[in-house]
Amino acid sequence: MQVENLYTSVACNRCTECADWGPNGWIAYGACNAVAIMDPKFNGNSAKILYTLVEHTKRVNTVKWLDQGTLLSGGDDGNAIFWELGKTGATKSLLLKGHASGVNAVDGVRRQDGSWLLATAAADSTIKLWTYQQGNYVCFQTIQLSGGFCFSLRLKLLPTSNHVLLAFSGDDETVSLWTEQIEATGGGDSLGLQFQRVHKLIGHEDWVRGLDFVDDGEDLLLASGSQDNFIRLWRIAPRSEDQMRENRIDLLQLSENDSEIKVEEKILQLGQQAWYAVSLESVLYGHEGWIYGVHWHKTPEQELRLLSASIDKTLIVWAPTEQGVWLEEVRVGEVGGNSMGFFGGKFSADGHSIMAHSYQGGFHIWNQDLDRPQLWTSNVIVGGHYGEVRDLAWEHEGAYLMSVSADQTTRLHAPWLQDGHNTTWHELARPQVHGYDMQALALLSRYKFASGAEEKIVRTFQAPANFIENFRHISGLKKDEAGDVLLDSLPKGASVPSLSLSNKAVYKVESDVEATGKGKDDYPDNYFVPITLETPPQEETLMQNTLWPELQKLYGHGYEIFALAATADGSVLASTCKASNAEHAQIIIWNTSNWKQLQKLSGHQLTVTQLSFSPNAQYLLSVSRDRRWCLFERQNSTAGYQLVASTDKSNGVHTRIIWSCDWSPDGQFFVTSSRDGKVVAWRKSEDGNESSLNGWQAAEVLDLKNESITAVAFSHHSCANILALGTETGLIKIYKLARGEWILLCDLSKSQAHHLTVRRLQFRPGKDLQLASCGEDHLVRIYDLKLI
Repeated sequence: MQVENLYTSVACNRCTECADWGPNGWIAYGACNAVAIMDPKFNGNSAKILYTLVEHTKRVNTVKWLDQGTLLSGGDDGNAIFWELGKTGATKSLLLKGHASGVNAVDGVRRQDGSWLLATAAADSTIKLWTYQQGNYVCFQTIQLSGGFCFSLRLKLLPTSNHVLLAFSGDDETVSLWTEQIEATGGGDSLGLQFQRVHKLIGHEDWVRGLDFVDDGEDLLLASGSQDNFIRLWRIAPRSEDQMRENRIDLLQLSENDSEIKVEEKILQLGQQAWYAVSLESVLYGHEGWIYGVHWHKTPEQELRLLSASIDKTLIVWAPTEQGVWLEEVRVGEVGGNSMGFFGGKFSADGHSIMAHSYQGGFHIWNQDLDRPQLWTSNVIVGGHYGEVRDLAWEHEGAYLMSVSADQTTRLHAPWLQDGHNTTWHELARPQVHGYDMQALALLSRYKFASGAEEKIVRTFQAPANFIENFRHISGLKKDEAGDVLLDSLPKGASVPSLSLSNKAVYKVESDVEATGKGKDDYPDNYFVPITLETPPQEETLMQNTLWPELQKLYGHGYEIFALAATADGSVLASTCKASNAEHAQIIIWNTSNWKQLQKLSGHQLTVTQLSFSPNAQYLLSVSRDRRWCLFERQNSTAGYQLVASTDKSNGVHTRIIWSCDWSPDGQFFVTSSRDGKVVAWRKSEDGNESSLNGWQAAEVLDLKNESITAVAFSHHSCANILALGTETGLIKIYKLARGEWILLCDLSKSQAHHLTVRRLQFRPGKDLQLASCGEDHLVRIYDLKLI
C-alpha cells in the first residue's frame, strides 16, 4: 500500500522563538512534541506542511535554522536535537543530552574548519556550549546562571576573526556578552577554549526577550527587544591600536570640555589582540506592548532592515535614513479581533516576506509587492489546533472535514481548487470559538452539526449564507442542492456577544456608521462583516468572521458531554456524558427536526466512550469504560431503540476499557477496540444459534500485544473490508479483513502518523481510500492510500 500525506494541520507551540524561516525557504516550528517543516510557497501562494520530525518526548520550545539543511531544536524533555534534513525528512539526528530541565533557547555557528559550535540554555539555570564535528559532540563548558534564567541567546562569528561572541539575555534585565578566551590546561602543555564574560549591556527596564546579530561592514549590530516596549541597537566595532590611542586623547579632551556630547563607548578585548568598542547606537520605540522577537535582514545592496514582533498584535519593519536615524518603514498585523498578539517574527531569506506566529498558534505571512514595495499582501497559510484534537467527522459526501479540540475551537478543513495548480487543503472556517474545551462532534447534514464540550449542553449549529458562498467558490462545488434550498433564508453570519458562549445570528449587516454614529471600533466583539473570499481566509478572519449561528441547546445530561453520533441522514442524534453510575451513563436520543428527546437508553455503568449508528440506522452500538458494549435495535422507523445485546465478563472478550467501535460498510458486522490491544469483529450467527448475545458473537480477533487501540474506522471502499486502527503511542495501522484473517497492509510510523495518542480515525466518504486522523499531539492529518 502506498501512502501520501495530503494534508497536515497543526499550530505552532505558544513559545517565543518557536518558529524560524530557513535559507532554504522552509519554515520550521515546534508543534507539540514534534518539529513541523512547512513550505510556504509549496503551490504558488499556498503553503503545506511537508513532514514532522519526532524525537522529543515533551513540548518543543525553540527551533533555529543553522544553514540550508541543518536545524537545532530544544524541548521540555531537557534535550536539544541537531537535525540534518532532506526533502522527505531527517537524514540524521543527534541528541544533545545534559540539561536537567526544559531547553528554551538554542543557537549555533559553523567555524572555518567546518566544526559546529552550539549553545543551549535551559530552565536549570545553565547555558551549555557544545562542539560537534564528524558525528562526535562534546559539551566543553557549562555556564552557571546562579538561579537565573536565560530568555534568548545568539552566537556570532566576529567579522575579522574566527572568534565567537555569545550574547544572552537574563532575568536581570541585561544582555551579557561572553567570548572565547584561551586557557592553559594540563600544566600549560595544551590549550583549551573557555567562554568568559566581557561585558553587560545595561539599559532595558524589563526582561529582554529577543536578540539578533547582523554584520555591518566590519562592525556588528546587536538588536535587543524587551518587555519595556523598547528596542535597543548596540554597535560592536573593532578598534586598532591607533584608534585606541585617539580614543584616550578624546576622553582627555572631553574631561576638559564637558559641554561636548560624545557617545559612551566600552572597550572590550574579544580574542587575542582584538579590541572592540561597544556603544548604544539607537533606541527604537513604536510598539505599545511587550516585544517578543527581533530579526535582522541585509539586502544584496548591504542595506539593513530590522523586524520586530510584539504582543500588541503588530510587526514593524525598521530601516535607517541617510542620516542614520532608524524609522518605522512598514507596520502590519491584526487590527481589532480577539487575538493576543505575536510571539515572534522572521524575515524570509530574500527579505521580501515576513512571518509571525501568534498566541493562538496561527501563522501570518505577508509578501512584499516587488512593483510597489510599500504594499504587503497576505500569504495563504496552513494553521491548526494548539490543543489536543479529540474528535473529527467528514461531511457525508466528503466535501470537508471538521474537527474539535481542547483549544476550545471547532475547525473546518476543506480543499482549495485552483486553476493550473494542485489542490491543497486549508482551514476555511472556525464555526465555534468556545469557552470550554471541546470534546465531541457529529455532522447532521452538509451545513448543520452538533458539538459537545466540557459542559452539560449539546449545541447545534447551522452554516450562514456567507460561508456557503465562499465554500462553494473555494472548493469548486458544482452541485450543492442543500445550499440552494437554504441560502435565501439563512443569516449572513454570526457573532458572540460579550460574556456569552452562544453564537448569535447576524441577519442585517450595518454599515460602519449608522444613524447612531457607532462603528465597529465601538463594538469590536459584536462585529461581523460578510466578505467574498478568493483564497482561504487568514487567521484574523477565521477568528472572528467565520462563526456559525447556534441553532439549539440540548439539555438533559448531568455531567460533561463525552460522545456524539448521528444517523447517516442526520435525523437522529445520540449523546452521552461522563458518568460513574448507570443513571448518568444513559444515552439520550434526540429528534433533530424538533430537538426533542426521543428516549433514554440504559445499559452501561460508566462513561460511554463512543457511539456508532449502523449505515441503515437499524442499530446503535455503544462502547464504554465498563469494558462492555451494548447493541440497540430499532424495528421500524417509528419505534424507538431497544437493547438487544450486551456483553459481560463471560462473553465480552475485552478485559480493559473499550475505546472505539465502528460498523462495516455493509452493516453486517462491527468492530470494537480496547486498551487490552484487541480488535474484535462481531457478527450475527448465520446458523441461527441464539447465544447470550442474541446471536452476535466474536468472529475474528486481532491481538496486538503491549498496545492500546484507541481508534478504529472502516473504509467505505466497496471492494474490501479495510480497517484503520490508531494506538495510544500514535501509530496507525491499516488492515484488511479477508477470509477470517487480519492482513496488515500498511504501518504508519510516528513521524508519518502521530507521536501521541490517536483519538479518532475516519475514512472520507465517496472517495477512494482517503483517511483522516487526529490525536493528542494537536495534529489533524489526511492520507491518500493506494492499494498496490
